[in-house]
Amino acid sequence: MKRGEFEKRLRQAAPFVGLDDTQMQALWLHYDLLRRWNPRINLTRVIELDAAVRFHYAESLFVGTHVPRHARSVIDVGSGAGFPGFVLAVARPELEVTLLESDLRKAAFLREASDLVTNVRVLSQRSRDVIGSWDVAVSRAVRAEDVLEFSKRAARWVMLVGTEPPKETPREGWQQIELPDGKGRLWIHAALSASGVPKDSSQ
Repeated sequence: MKRGEFEKRLRQAAPFVGLDDTQMQALWLHYDLLRRWNPRINLTRVIELDAAVRFHYAESLFVGTHVPRHARSVIDVGSGAGFPGFVLAVARPELEVTLLESDLRKAAFLREASDLVTNVRVLSQRSRDVIGSWDVAVSRAVRAEDVLEFSKRAARWVMLVGTEPPKETPREGWQQIELPDGKGRLWIHAALSASGVPKDSSQ
């Protein structure tokens, strides 16, 4: 498969974002790497071109358009194959992006993929063991309670992709945005402190 087909489908699926040649090349190389690694470690069940472009790349680009403009650091909790974190790093080069993945084999894939961009680092740890702070914690298909627990001590904003907020968390304050394929939502909230009070996310 050549880059041209990937680029054509991605531009059709994500007309809401403009990508230059360098960015498109990085995403294409990531997909090519994903196809080569996937039979060995099963990074994703969605690997066929059309579905992967829509479900992985276009959705991640859409998330990138909603990361607060003042943000400078993002951590992708449970990054897996790099969605949405790797794609955010490509689309938003001003961000410093951390891909957090406890599975050692997936983390190895992410480290190889991170050679494609300069603003990515990979942490192979469990979220409960991570020390640090970020402007935004983003996560896709990870238990929402775990992401919120992490964000209470480590982030100003939390973004949940394609899932529901934790049942015990009030819906008030959550911004809900339908994902491009209409099969899920992006949920955005100012991260709560350990006391349950929203942190100051205006800075």
